[in-house]
Amino acid sequence: MFPIRSRSLPTLAMRSALLASAALTLTACNTLERLSEVGEPPKVSGISDPTQAPGYKPISMPMPAPVVPTAGANSLWRPGARGFFKDARATEVGDILTVSISINDSSNMINQTQLTTAASDVANPSFSLLGLENSVGKVFAGAATAGLWNVGDTGGLTGNATSIRSEAVTVNLAATIVQKLPNGNLVISGKQELRVNSELREVSIEGIIRPQDISSSNVISSSNIAEARIIYGGRGTLSDIQQPRYGEQLLNILAPF
Repeated sequence: MFPIRSRSLPTLAMRSALLASAALTLTACNTLERLSEVGEPPKVSGISDPTQAPGYKPISMPMPAPVVPTAGANSLWRPGARGFFKDARATEVGDILTVSISINDSSNMINQTQLTTAASDVANPSFSLLGLENSVGKVFAGAATAGLWNVGDTGGLTGNATSIRSEAVTVNLAATIVQKLPNGNLVISGKQELRVNSELREVSIEGIIRPQDISSSNVISSSNIAEARIIYGGRGTLSDIQQPRYGEQLLNILAPF
């Protein structure tokens, strides 16, 4: 007998097995967490330093060459300053500012396709085959030589697709400056958790902002955030009811049809 090598397994089967194993591991962790909260509302996570979170990576972006400002003699203007008076806007790592998240997105798309084709081909009804055409009816009872070369094709396709989507999120969220880039731009990170009864709503945001886009009231709009990562969701009793069971999710991923 020849030893069975792992590389002889089909690639699709191996990927499916790895995916199933990862899904079961994640499912087990989440299941244990949910079992620990049976009869209790979801637990709110503790406040921690976002730069110490697993997987956190400082942002690296292309930067212009640094320019050393030159001080002018007997000048009231400090090189690089954007105003004569210092304000309370967040500018340094650890400062807090308010992010105004306002998203109102909607789309309506309707596609309709209809295709009809028809083709017919008749090749010389007076078919002859070395004088043996009259013998066709004797060998194949009821056969006619005039219909041996009739070719026809009819096809049709009708498709309709409609997509209607509407999303609206309006919330104010406090964020913290976690990094200051060499060109003066700021990296912010913020998270908010709100528990109502047995449902925990979570809002988080990350991105890059310019100090000059912060208003005098220390507020910045989400539309002025570059590389914005806005997450709005929740977990709890209502979220569990609204999503498919773990077994159904796993089956939908692995089922080939």
